[in-house]
Amino acid sequence: MTDPALDVEAFRKRALSTLVTARDRTTLLTSCVEEPDLTAQHSPLMSPLVWDLAHIGNQEELWLLRAVAGQEAIRPEIDSLYDAFEHPRSERPTLPLLAPAEARRYAAEVRGRALDVLERTAFHGTRLTEAGFAFGMIAQHEQQHDETMLITHQLRKGPQVLTAPDPEPAPLFTGPAEVLVPGGPFTMGTSAEPWSLDNERPAHRREVAPFHIDTTPVTNAAYQAFIEDGGYDDERWWTADGWAHIRRSSIGAPLFWRRDGRQWLRRRFGVTEVVPPDEPVLHVCWYEADAYARWAGRRLPTEAEWEKAARHDPAGDRSMRYPWGDADPAPEHANLGQRHLRPAPAGSYPEGESPLGVRQLIGDVWEWTASDFLPYPGFRAFPYKEYSEVFFGPEYKVLRGGSFAVDPVACRGTFRNWDYPIRRQIFSGFRTARSADV
Repeated sequence: MTDPALDVEAFRKRALSTLVTARDRTTLLTSCVEEPDLTAQHSPLMSPLVWDLAHIGNQEELWLLRAVAGQEAIRPEIDSLYDAFEHPRSERPTLPLLAPAEARRYAAEVRGRALDVLERTAFHGTRLTEAGFAFGMIAQHEQQHDETMLITHQLRKGPQVLTAPDPEPAPLFTGPAEVLVPGGPFTMGTSAEPWSLDNERPAHRREVAPFHIDTTPVTNAAYQAFIEDGGYDDERWWTADGWAHIRRSSIGAPLFWRRDGRQWLRRRFGVTEVVPPDEPVLHVCWYEADAYARWAGRRLPTEAEWEKAARHDPAGDRSMRYPWGDADPAPEHANLGQRHLRPAPAGSYPEGESPLGVRQLIGDVWEWTASDFLPYPGFRAFPYKEYSEVFFGPEYKVLRGGSFAVDPVACRGTFRNWDYPIRRQIFSGFRTARSADV
C-alpha cells in the first residue's frame, strides 16, 4: 500500500515544478519585447500582454493566497481590472492597468507568498487542496495565458523576437491514411485525474458506432488542394453560417497565408516563409475545417469519437490517460510546451501513437471536432461556474488534443478546449472522419 505522505510530497513537488515552469515561460514571453509592445493591443481579439501578466498574478492571489491560505488581499483595488468577465478584451487597453514594472513586482510578490503557502498546505481536507488541486489549477491557468500570449506574439507585427529549434525532421509518413476505430462503449472523461478541470468530469460510458479517422491531422498540402479546387468559392461545402462568414470576411485561405505567384507564403512569429506542405494546417476556423471535410467526402469527428480514438485501448478495454498509455508526456510522445514554434510534420512521434495507430492526437495543433461544448452527465461546476458552465451551448465548438503551444500540465487525453467557430488566431487544425458504413 502506498504511503499517503509520499503521495502528498510527490504532489507538492509536482506543484512546485509546474508553477516554476509556467513562470519561466511567462517571463520569456513578456521580457523579449520592449514596453510599448507590452502595453499595446496587437489585435482587438487579444489583451495587451501586460494585462495577461498582472491577471496571472491576480488569479494566483485570489486562489492560493486568499482562498487556500485565508490571507488578506494585497491589492483589492485591482481585482475588477483583471476580472476577465467584467472587461472584454477590446476594452482592456483603456483601463488603468499596472505598468509593466509594477505588474512584474506584483506577480513576483504573489509568487513568493504562494510558494510559502505551498510549503505548509496540507494536501487534503478540502476539495480545493486535495492532491494540491488549487496549485495545479493555477499552474494550468498560467500556462493557458502563456498560450494566449504566444497567440498575441503571432498577431504582433514586427521583427522576430522569439526563437526555438525546429522539430526533428521526420521521414515522409507512408502509413495508412485512416484507421478504423471499432464501435462499442468506452469510458469518456475522468473522475480520477487529480488536476482535471470540471468540464472533464465525471467519467461516464459512451457508445460510439464504428468509424474511420485520419491517421494524422490534415496537412497544408491537402488543404492547398481544397483551395486550388475552388473550395472557398463553392457554396456546396459550407454551412449557411460558414458561407456567410467567409463571404463577409473575404476569407480565401488560412490566417497568415498569402499567395506569391504559384506558391503560398505564411507569416510565423515575424518570419515569412514558404508554407511547408507536410505540416498540419494551422489557423483555420471551424467553418473552414467543416467545409474541407465535406469537400473531401468526409466529416469532422465528434468529440466522443476523437476521445475514443485517443484513449481507448481495445486490448484491455480501458481508457488510458494519453494515446501512448498512462505515462506523463515526454518529448518523444508529442510536440508540447513551446519547445518548437511550429507543428511537426504529419506522421511524427510514432512513440506517441494510439493502440490503433493514430498519430499526433496530442500536441502540434488543436483539433476542431463536430461537437458543441456541453456538460457531461453529472457535471458539477468547480471551483467557479465561470470556468466552464457559462460557455456551455451551441455557440462554441470543442477542440481537443492541444497544440505545440500547450504545456503538458494543461493537456490530457480528457482535456477540453472550446471557441467560437469563427476563431482562427488560435493554433487550430483538424483531422477528418467517416462512418464505417460510408
